[in-house]
Amino acid sequence: MNPAGLGWMAWTWQTGIFFGFIATMLVVMTIWELRVPGGNPRRGVLRIDTTRGDRLFISLLSAAFLHLLWLAFVGPPLWGATLLSVGLAVLVFRYV
Repeated sequence: MNPAGLGWMAWTWQTGIFFGFIATMLVVMTIWELRVPGGNPRRGVLRIDTTRGDRLFISLLSAAFLHLLWLAFVGPPLWGATLLSVGLAVLVFRYV
């Protein structure tokens, strides 16, 4: 039994790495914003004003949907979806 009451979730080392990566990204984004303030939001190809945090959120949400679509149409393993997600995040931070 998991003492934190989280026994319902499959806590594997992969799950731990995933959540650790998300937490690390949030810490890095916070430090980046404190050291180099983002300034005014910018308008990209979506024609909406976005900040760094907005672009991170769009990247994470896009990655989640991309992985779900990959599972639906291709199946495991997910390395291809992960590589596409990283590439998509680079494009989002560059052009959105």
